[in-house]
Amino acid sequence: MNDFIGRKTELKRLQEISKIGPNLIVIRGRRRIGKSRLVQEYGKDKRFLEFSGLAPVGNIDAQVQRNYFATQLIHQLKITPCTFKDWYDAFMFLSNHLTNDPTVIFFDEVSWMSEGDSTFIPKLKVWWDTVLQKYPNVQLVLCGSVSTWIEENIVNSTALFGRISLQLTLEELSLHESYEFLKKRGFKGSNYDILKILSVIGSVPWYLKQINPELLADDNIKHLCFMEGGILTNEFERIFSDLYKGETETYKKIIYALADGMKTLAELRNQLGYEHGGFLGRYVRNLCIAGFIIQHNTWSFKTNKILKRSVYSLSDNFIRFYIKYVEPNLSKIKNNAYTNLSLEHLPGWQGIMGFQLESLLLKNRQMIIKSIGIRPEEIIADNPYIQTATKKHRGCQIDYLIQTVTNNLFVCEFKFNRRELDSDIIDELKEKIDRLNVPKNYSKIPVLIHFGGISNAADEKQYFFRTIDINHLMEDLI
Repeated sequence: MNDFIGRKTELKRLQEISKIGPNLIVIRGRRRIGKSRLVQEYGKDKRFLEFSGLAPVGNIDAQVQRNYFATQLIHQLKITPCTFKDWYDAFMFLSNHLTNDPTVIFFDEVSWMSEGDSTFIPKLKVWWDTVLQKYPNVQLVLCGSVSTWIEENIVNSTALFGRISLQLTLEELSLHESYEFLKKRGFKGSNYDILKILSVIGSVPWYLKQINPELLADDNIKHLCFMEGGILTNEFERIFSDLYKGETETYKKIIYALADGMKTLAELRNQLGYEHGGFLGRYVRNLCIAGFIIQHNTWSFKTNKILKRSVYSLSDNFIRFYIKYVEPNLSKIKNNAYTNLSLEHLPGWQGIMGFQLESLLLKNRQMIIKSIGIRPEEIIADNPYIQTATKKHRGCQIDYLIQTVTNNLFVCEFKFNRRELDSDIIDELKEKIDRLNVPKNYSKIPVLIHFGGISNAADEKQYFFRTIDINHLMEDLI
């Protein structure tokens, strides 16, 4: 059975572009996001030649990378052993084994392949220009987890300028795809269990693949994150040691600073002690490119224009959970102190799950927009919204704000609670809405997106334009 789920848009784009001649394709995305699996799925009905670089640890240099490339050639082409002293020789040797059949040449972890040899990309460019262009059915796919390297050395490279036919950045699976993924693997837990799993580890395909369908949510999370040797216990360190060699601690500081909520660049600068105009902006951009944090643009209600001031938040659910609950307890985990762990009794659990759910839902905002009944073409802007306090008005923070062309502002509140929400939630959102400073001709429309139900007392007041039950949304995915 083909267990590949999702990526329909990406596969369609790959298939469409294959019809217009030889193509150079770049795919990037965070570690474990499924880049290699996507390319393998795309190439399954074609001649598929896959090469991967070795992780640059220890004494691995350019020659070791070329030797490994040669070893992969030997096994895939079933040829006698060979070695290369130069990358162009290696590329040309591969050329001798190409045909006119539809072929995908896949260079995985291309930043590792190029380790120690600054001529790798220039020689790749010459090979593409002089050789691969003669094969109309060849697709060369370059892929990697080190998104900043891809950005600097391939996407923005003068050597490859104008040669890239398609760029794809893989995001996490959607809520619908994640639900389908777990159900197809035989997971029998409730919708609450599924939402808890996704809120903790996110919708990263490799993480979802580690879920044991014979266990429910708490036991799965405990086995992955709270047991000595758990697959995700040391995942955070692996992510950053692979991606940010030599600058790991700097990037970590930014991640930790955002673990408690959204911040502007100025707030990050003040908290971390960076001077204005320093390197902080570059580090933040790199984390955005890598998919670990997300930039939320703010905008003017009057002009509908994007403002210079942005806010940043963690977009990676697992990293936030790791910082809050795994890392502080690593010594206890090594001593098997969490054998009988109940997640619900972890300190501050309800609060952190609110953050996790908010992050999860913002990555699935199209589902929310559809549930509210807004057409995408009506939207001027939509994002979390922070109003800074001034002398004229108080500050407020909106979980998710949607502005439409009809001067409507949909003020969305996310709540993750197994108990029914009572009428206090109305007072809470009313205060936020009262603080929100908007032009007189705008309407502020309250929307509640929740899990766990809403009491009759709250529902009967008919305050909310929509009350969207996430449980019902998930049932609609079946």
